[in-house]
Amino acid sequence: MPSIIFFAWALAAITVVVHAIGLALILKALARLETLHIHRLWAIINRLVWVACYLILLHMSEISIWGMFYLWQKCLPDIETAFYFSGVTYATIGYGDVTLAKPWRLFGPTEGLIGILMCGLSTGFFFAVVNHIYQIVHSKAENDHKS
Repeated sequence: MPSIIFFAWALAAITVVVHAIGLALILKALARLETLHIHRLWAIINRLVWVACYLILLHMSEISIWGMFYLWQKCLPDIETAFYFSGVTYATIGYGDVTLAKPWRLFGPTEGLIGILMCGLSTGFFFAVVNHIYQIVHSKAENDHKS
């Protein structure tokens, strides 16, 4: 039992670290992108689609980490089942059609809690990006109005 708790804690910590690194990288990329033409509709759409896709990719990598662990520990029979279980657990969908054996059951709620936290963090990040775009557009509109 202590080793299972250690593994659950380690996977949770790894997930948070991966998410933090991913957000740091996207922040660096967004800081380098030109904001001069962000007031145009297609530029805004492009930026939001790009950020959303990046965040989904980040979550998919985190789901993959958990799925690979389930496969490595032979908690689930094959890679498709491991990734499926990890995805529905991380996203807190929880269909219940695939479950972990008794010694590993603690991983389901742990992955679900981490998924809620990481999705919430991504939602906040996405909101911050939208707010930043709004500030740029609003500032440009004010400057155009004053001129």
